[in-house]
Amino acid sequence: MNYKIIDIHTHAWPLKIAQKARENLESVFKITLAAEPTVDALIGFMDKNSIDISVVCSVATAPNKVKSINDWVFSIRSERIKVFCAFHPYDENWLNELQRIKEKGDGIKLQPEFQNFYVDDEKIYPIYEKIEEYGIPVLFHCGHELSGTMVVHSSPRSMRKVVDKFPHLKIIAAHFGGFRLWDEVEKFLLGTDVYMDTAFFFGYLPDEKIKKLIEFHSPDRILFGTDFPLIDQKKDIGFLKTLDISENLKEKILYSNAKNLLRL
Repeated sequence: MNYKIIDIHTHAWPLKIAQKARENLESVFKITLAAEPTVDALIGFMDKNSIDISVVCSVATAPNKVKSINDWVFSIRSERIKVFCAFHPYDENWLNELQRIKEKGDGIKLQPEFQNFYVDDEKIYPIYEKIEEYGIPVLFHCGHELSGTMVVHSSPRSMRKVVDKFPHLKIIAAHFGGFRLWDEVEKFLLGTDVYMDTAFFFGYLPDEKIKKLIEFHSPDRILFGTDFPLIDQKKDIGFLKTLDISENLKEKILYSNAKNLLRL
């Protein structure tokens, strides 16, 4: 069966800093990237792997970087490239930036480990309230970092507090709710209305456990994501296509759930 595909979780940087970004990523995560971290490389892999749309997720490690990052992010948005924009909870101008994202972007990316905030910090709740009001999807890094060197600011237990407080907030919990914390995901997030992406999930558990977690979550709340260029998208596409789940569920994960979330 030929599927349309949306990759909800990819990364790219401007050409002038792409090489430095690559060196930093490979140093921190102790991996070799599948490709240069550029939009052109991403589109090339999309063409090779028959991917219709990819969402580029951008992270601002400091509040003063948000605006310039998003100026670039807005410039790359197209029919095939959608953008989850940089956002920082400690940015004094967060409301103005949120309004720009609502007008020019497709969602928000938050990275609690690199941005040094706990997802259930009540000081951030007014921001969540406004994001919820605007109806903007927000993708959180969840769980451990690949490097395994950071305190977890985004555990499934903490995320559940946010879910209960903001039931209409369109939360995407990356790495199927929490990288390397999938027992906790099963306890606190499975079966909720939280969207979960599959980035750095396939291959980290036995296939039967992956199947169980997928089939016990809402079929409309699972999104295909890869974290490209950390891996080649082909690897995760192949895994999902051969996983012992229904063809209807595969189609939802690969395409229609993201299509509906992004209102395409």
